[in-house]
Amino acid sequence: MRRLGIDVQPGEYAVARLAPDAPFPADLLSGSGASLVSLTRTPTELSVVCPADLAPETADAEAGWRLLTVRGPLEFTLTGIIAALSSELAAAGVALFSLSTFDTDHILVKADDLDRAVAALRESGHEVDAP
Repeated sequence: MRRLGIDVQPGEYAVARLAPDAPFPADLLSGSGASLVSLTRTPTELSVVCPADLAPETADAEAGWRLLTVRGPLEFTLTGIIAALSSELAAAGVALFSLSTFDTDHILVKADDLDRAVAALRESGHEVDAP
């Protein structure tokens, strides 16, 4: 795996679940773009990833996540990025939640595991900028 640049984003995130027919939370869609917000609808849920203080009150939410972003943009032809990062974190005993966007990949780890995650990624040769 090539060396990746990874940035630890400020603030705490939440991963939340709403009913599959719930409307998209309008307040999350009108933000400035300063933070990651992801809304994904499937036949069984509306999944939300957002800053913890913006998590919908009616959602089944789990807060306490920290966001790590791979510096991009990444070419669509690149393979194995999430596989490599998840293997490196798994070897360190760090659980993750991943998602991808057009430009790059993102990994969320529990806040309590952040230091261990950063250390594992650095030991694997990645450049990690953490505040």
